[in-house]
Amino acid sequence: MIIHNQTISQLVSSDYSLSEIEKIIQLLEQQKTFDFSPLDNGLFSAAAIISNTEYTGYSNVWVRDNIYVAYAHYCCNKIDIALKTVQTLMQYFQTHRSRFLNIITGQVNKDEMMQRPHIRFKGETLEEIDQEWNHAQNDALGYFVWFYCKLVREKRLNTNIEQLETISLFVAYFHAIEYWQDEDSGHWEEDPKIEASSIGVVLAGLTEFKRLFQELPLTNDLKVNNTMINIEFVNNLIAKGKEELNKILPSECIQKKPKNRRYDSALLFLIYPLQVIKGDMSNKILEDVINNLQGDYGIRRYLKDSFWCKNYKEVPPEIRTTLSTDREQWFKENNRELQIGEEAQWCIFDPIISAIFGVKFQQTQEINYLQQQTYYLNRSLGQITSSDSPFGAFKCPELYYLKKEAYVPGDATPLLWTQANLRMALEMMKHSLSINNN
Repeated sequence: MIIHNQTISQLVSSDYSLSEIEKIIQLLEQQKTFDFSPLDNGLFSAAAIISNTEYTGYSNVWVRDNIYVAYAHYCCNKIDIALKTVQTLMQYFQTHRSRFLNIITGQVNKDEMMQRPHIRFKGETLEEIDQEWNHAQNDALGYFVWFYCKLVREKRLNTNIEQLETISLFVAYFHAIEYWQDEDSGHWEEDPKIEASSIGVVLAGLTEFKRLFQELPLTNDLKVNNTMINIEFVNNLIAKGKEELNKILPSECIQKKPKNRRYDSALLFLIYPLQVIKGDMSNKILEDVINNLQGDYGIRRYLKDSFWCKNYKEVPPEIRTTLSTDREQWFKENNRELQIGEEAQWCIFDPIISAIFGVKFQQTQEINYLQQQTYYLNRSLGQITSSDSPFGAFKCPELYYLKKEAYVPGDATPLLWTQANLRMALEMMKHSLSINNN
């Protein structure tokens, strides 16, 4: 196992005690590994940016990333931080309600990606960004509905009728775009296709919305334009999503080439934290990722992923962060054929796999699951940068990519999504060890 940071290498173990995990957390907090640096309004930029990495655009806010950062704080019982993030995201969506309504009423074409609700925006002002972007990302919207409704159901977040009407906009929107057969750009913001990972996240959101709707003392159904949002309506949406998801899994996409994709690590999120997929199918997806996408430095998003593939710095900065279609075109024009094995290896997945095995252990008390949880936690810790890294020590990279023949961190270091997942995985390990000690 590769451990980049020498200090961490002295603490890594195959058999932790609770005090040893707490010591690691304390060290990482002292080294500011978990420095999330929120904006004044509670939102988080995607990454800590310095002058020569401004081109990444990661100083902006992504809805999806913010939900994962908020969820990590929630797991660590830092509820106030999670609430502030979610409340400001609600404010953002209320400000841009017209994006939903225009599609629900048919005033704009849902296939025009810039007409969709924007999932990447200016965090300080909640303004949209005037740049072509693949905003058709149903998963990002589904994550927000899932976490918002979850917090309200748990009576951690107060809501009101105006906010509930805004959440209902999401539900009517999912119906309007027929999310179960909608081609969206998904977690990786790339060429649109019908993706299991996007359908699954929307399903998680709709399921939480249904639970909330059933528990709230509403005297009337919620109405969006001419659409009545009631239990029957939501049940129908859920049923259509489940039916399509079952057709696609364990693949990510079963459309014809080049859209089809057998393996994609985004499916892990449907197992944890969303728990949309369980049982044999979750085991199959876990096995698929480990056997086909896992590398020595991290885990690939999918095979032949061009983003931060080998020698990526040869790609012009303006192409590196633009639409995936432009990037693929640049590769073709420069005779750069993507090779399997040269993809970037990401750092956001190992903590999720550790958490998945943690849930299995906590449910069964089977020690082999605790061993797997520990192994993937150690892989996650091993990805933290060393003292000779150009980004400094104790940072969580977005990914490692091949620079000539050596794997090095990508420019979005530290990435807050990685920090969040690692912090969550450490907290999950604390829970497992508490059970094991008893």
